[in-house]
Amino acid sequence: MGKIHVHEFVSLDGVFEDPRFTMPYGFPEAQGAVLSSFMSECTGILLGRNTFEMFAPAWSTRTADEDPGAPFFNDSTKYVVTSASEVDSWQNSQVLGTYDADRIRELKSAENLYVSGSGTLVRAMLADGLVDELHLLVYPVVLGTGARLFEDMSKTGLRLVDHDVFDNGVLHLSYGPAD
Repeated sequence: MGKIHVHEFVSLDGVFEDPRFTMPYGFPEAQGAVLSSFMSECTGILLGRNTFEMFAPAWSTRTADEDPGAPFFNDSTKYVVTSASEVDSWQNSQVLGTYDADRIRELKSAENLYVSGSGTLVRAMLADGLVDELHLLVYPVVLGTGARLFEDMSKTGLRLVDHDVFDNGVLHLSYGPAD
């Protein structure tokens, strides 16, 4: 049985919509090591359509020399949750169709999946108990406006399983299911 690992960059007030707010904080080596620690377990990427459309042009042309994460993003199978029948071409991309918890459970039974962004998808998977690890990288800034990760959610219990504090003031909070 695989796992679903969700990774999100969020502000103190829960905004995750546009990760450009993270730029002034840099990306310390220790922060990269934490991300690599769970991404290295993943064999596929699960994304909502909006995040896929942002990731495809950003990652599809990057090389390993430019960014060590490029091979993971480009070589892994990307599963896209969308009502569209097709998506922009990016190697190894597959349309899953609209959100279907059973289809995602089936996919999860075969491999470890990485999810980033994809707020609507993440909220649905949390509600359906599909997220095994929720990795929040919390930045020390209040943005005031923007889409919030936990917007319009019902109560969902989580259990803190790990945490890190980086030199740039960013907190890594890793949560698992409460039960």
